[in-house]
Amino acid sequence: MPFFFSKKPASIAQDYSLATTDSGRADAFEVELLGHLDTLYGVSCRMTKSSTEAEDLVQDTIVKAMRARDQFEPGTNLKAWLLRILTNTFINRYRRGGLERGIFEGPDAEPLTDGWVGATTMRAMRDPETQALTPLVEAEVQRALDELPEEFRLAVVLSDIEELSYKEIAEAMGCPIGTVMSRLHRGRKLLQKTLREHAVLMGIVSEDAPKEAPADLDAYRKRKRGVA
Repeated sequence: MPFFFSKKPASIAQDYSLATTDSGRADAFEVELLGHLDTLYGVSCRMTKSSTEAEDLVQDTIVKAMRARDQFEPGTNLKAWLLRILTNTFINRYRRGGLERGIFEGPDAEPLTDGWVGATTMRAMRDPETQALTPLVEAEVQRALDELPEEFRLAVVLSDIEELSYKEIAEAMGCPIGTVMSRLHRGRKLLQKTLREHAVLMGIVSEDAPKEAPADLDAYRKRKRGVA
């Protein structure tokens, strides 16, 4: 089953806003932090694949951000800074079995391409209403996304769903921009391979069709709905 966003970000924001308002300590930093809750929760959901764990991860991120707020330089990218805290927290507390080996890392001569996964399809996954109305393609993308190694999944989520720049992703993941590009390339290629295999099984494309050929997403939706 694909993961659908719940109303948790609003609940977290409401609870935290009431707490800061009652204490009289709400300020510009806190207001901007709350403005990034949807992004933090969305990324957390994609990484933990659990609404409960995602909510806990966001709460932990908020607590750590407030404790370390003096380390944030005003005027710089708060969203990337928060995502860096979230990423570190996930690595330290929510991964099981340690870091996954980056067996697909390294230079690659193949062209960077989204192939089967269009940016429009990926961005649509941010919107609960859009996802509820068109779950057919998105469900397959979500399943393929869940199968990616964590480093690749995070890079794809931050780039193709949250639309962060390479620089912002590098700051959030604590790695060079070149590494971000490599992870995106490998993640997208793995998504393309997984979704192509599914399309072949569905009879949407021939098994002999070029592997780099993009899919017709409209045809995919119609076939999944049983429309001729």
